[in-house]
Amino acid sequence: MKKKEKHALFVKCITTHKEDFYRLAYSYVKNQEDALDIVQESIKKALISIEAIKEPNSIKSWFYKIVVRTAIDFLRKQKKWILTDDQTIDFLSHGKEDSYENFDLHNALDELPLQYKTVIVLRFFEDLKLEEIAEIVEENLNTVKTRLYRGLKLLRITITEEELI
Repeated sequence: MKKKEKHALFVKCITTHKEDFYRLAYSYVKNQEDALDIVQESIKKALISIEAIKEPNSIKSWFYKIVVRTAIDFLRKQKKWILTDDQTIDFLSHGKEDSYENFDLHNALDELPLQYKTVIVLRFFEDLKLEEIAEIVEENLNTVKTRLYRGLKLLRITITEEELI
């Protein structure tokens, strides 16, 4: 496959699934600007290494892998910082009524080790198949299943403990 054809397929994939890629990045950083930066950086990385695509049908999972790695790299660089976006600051400063939609779930997800969080987010928030997740995280299918099971178990324990407090 020629580079132009790969490029065209990649552009089509990005435009078709841009919300999915953004949502995945946002699930890691919880900030609009940072999530957009991660997607942008991921696109840049993908364009540089577009020759690495061997199978045109795997472009989406290939790019998911790039987004996940870029988000994890970003988190490692920002490890000590907890950033809040302008909407959250504005919301808190005006004394609006609290909304707790999935608050415990998101907090519990943030506390999980990245290997478990990645598998859970890709499976339940991005609705990917276990085989696709295994390809994205470059792990054996059984390893992905184990991480999913352990991650869900840790989530259950964390949420149950929070309810008892």
